[in-house]
Amino acid sequence: MGGDGDQALTNELPKHRVDISAFYLDQTEVTNAQFREFVNATGYITTAEKEIDWEEMKLQLPPGTPKPPDSLFVPGALVFSPTHQQVRLDDHSQWWQWVIGANWQHPEGSESNLNGLMNHPVVHISWYDADAYCKWQGKRLPTEAEWEWAARGGISNQTYPWGIEELNQGKSKANSYQGLFPYQNTQKDGYEGTAPVKSYAANNYGLYDMAGNVWEWCSDWYDAGYYQSRAAGIANTNGPKQSNLQQRVIRGGSFLCNYQYCSGYRNSRRMGTTPDTGMNHTGCRCAQTLQEGKQ
Repeated sequence: MGGDGDQALTNELPKHRVDISAFYLDQTEVTNAQFREFVNATGYITTAEKEIDWEEMKLQLPPGTPKPPDSLFVPGALVFSPTHQQVRLDDHSQWWQWVIGANWQHPEGSESNLNGLMNHPVVHISWYDADAYCKWQGKRLPTEAEWEWAARGGISNQTYPWGIEELNQGKSKANSYQGLFPYQNTQKDGYEGTAPVKSYAANNYGLYDMAGNVWEWCSDWYDAGYYQSRAAGIANTNGPKQSNLQQRVIRGGSFLCNYQYCSGYRNSRRMGTTPDTGMNHTGCRCAQTLQEGKQ
């Protein structure tokens, strides 16, 4: 487990051994159709659809942060908004916009809908939403170690789920951002936003979109220095027991990942985000422990 290639970051190193018990992983990311079935059956309300609680929000902000106007305390989520020209890539706020009414049913805002998107991955899903869906299915979110094992598809020491060939070489292999991020997307892979699941070839384990399309939640807390601080070879690791930043792990990259900015489609690329965050490039897939004697 850990970084391969010259793009590997400090939080992906050192490469180390982890022993994992057998498990199942869904072939695809959870789709809008599947998530709608869950909502219809349970009446579940996602994080992005709930009123914002300032007392809860300010716990995640620097002390003394002033309270925004009440007019902003309405349900919504972050939506990617391309810039008009080249910008510095160290300020994410330049291409993310808070959109009132954006949620899984209205991915671009209240005027949008899911027409033609039922076989696309569900987005604007917080960690809590993903966890609730998986439990309803009798499953769970994968651990970070399980996710990386699955992404590699049985190919050792390779950068991508398909091997070592760069993403933009040869035929399209994953849904990512082609062109100059965040203002010029050539859509060489055929999609500006999410793609229907199974639009690209599966890896050697028969899993689709382990690279690109949407970031996927894992069960683990995120700790950037965990690989350096832990002892290699811990069996069935579930990651750190807490996160100083109160973030959970996301894996796999999305349709916004680009070589010059975020090569999130690499097997070992890891990031963290707060569990109540919903964005239009974040979704999930479910795992299930393999019980002895059952298939």
